[in-house]
Amino acid sequence: MKFLLVLLVFLFAAWLWRTGRQKNTNTPKPPSVKTPQDMVACARCGVHMPQAEALQGRSGVYCCTAHHDQAEH
Repeated sequence: MKFLLVLLVFLFAAWLWRTGRQKNTNTPKPPSVKTPQDMVACARCGVHMPQAEALQGRSGVYCCTAHHDQAEH
């Protein structure tokens, strides 16, 4: 009977230890959802890109500095 009581106490302690460990683990947060951006086309080649990544020029928006330089000069 004494052995059974010790076994139950040991199992209960192991169960507490495992549940405590599971709560302390850092679960990764789901990635944040980004808001949609307006898409614009390059005035030189027509490639579409988010407006935040586009280069603004006098004649429109461009996808890279090479296209910006070719069109503006």
